[in-house]
Amino acid sequence: MIIVAESLSLKEQVIQKAWEDAEFKAKLLADPKGAVKEAFGVDVPDAIEVAVVEESANKYYLVIPQNPADVTKVSNDEAAYWQ
Repeated sequence: MIIVAESLSLKEQVIQKAWEDAEFKAKLLADPKGAVKEAFGVDVPDAIEVAVVEESANKYYLVIPQNPADVTKVSNDEAAYWQ
């Protein structure tokens, strides 16, 4: 199956590249914003904190999204980076 990059969100593109490129994955784990900037040319704003963790066969992470009832409009569409 061929996946067209334009149809993927930035988040999906980053994950796909990390699966395919060990050097990128290492940079992503060490410096997420720098790795995204270098690979995709996207400057993640200072107001957005990015944490990258890697699951393994014995270690899983559960990410609890922000409650939609608590969401306020983010200035400059900063949240749109990952959607």
